[in-house]
Amino acid sequence: MKIAAVIAAGGRGRRMNSTLSKQFLMLKGRPILYYTLSTFESLEEIGEIILVVGPSDIFLAEQEVLIPYCFKKVKLVEGGRERQDSVYNGLRSCSPQTDIVVIHDGVRPFVTKTMIKNSIEAAVKYRAVGVGVPVKDTIKVVDKGLIINTPARSTLWAIQTPQTFEYNLILRAHEEARKSGFYGTDDTVLVERLGYPVRMIEGAYENIKITTPEDMIVAEAFMNMGYGDFKR
Repeated sequence: MKIAAVIAAGGRGRRMNSTLSKQFLMLKGRPILYYTLSTFESLEEIGEIILVVGPSDIFLAEQEVLIPYCFKKVKLVEGGRERQDSVYNGLRSCSPQTDIVVIHDGVRPFVTKTMIKNSIEAAVKYRAVGVGVPVKDTIKVVDKGLIINTPARSTLWAIQTPQTFEYNLILRAHEEARKSGFYGTDDTVLVERLGYPVRMIEGAYENIKITTPEDMIVAEAFMNMGYGDFKR
């Protein structure tokens, strides 16, 4: 079975108040993206890693991450206008023989090997898998400043990545979305649009997406506590 990973790392640093793309910001002396790639690179199950970055970050990715840290499995691909476009570019760059593809955010460095392996095993069985955590807060649906609904908290999960799929299924889901001009906020919703069920498995509350300066503080604390499966 051939398994590929698509790492979406095309985001900018607007909410981080940085001119540098957030995935290249330094965390404990190394770029955030290093930690994410390190975990995937160390997994024997992953045969290739497609790293998708913005056009202006191609050189930076090579010089600051891929070359100095000697990643062997990584293929660098240019991203598109939106995250969905970038993931699609990554999917098209996978080997045609790919059976399963793991899609992950480059700025979620605390993903674990167990989380990735569990998602792969579930995708082999169910074809489409999302990783997430049950929400801790009560969620309100608000319209024009008024609460109009309070969904049962027991049914609500916060979606994370990795999101793992049978390769042909997620490629078709992306192609159908492109045909209709639909843009979703993650990849599972594209499969949902096909009418195909997506299995949810539990991730971890530590599997944060680093997008703001406050997230950097939390990430440093997590590192001090020993979270993450990356090479330190």
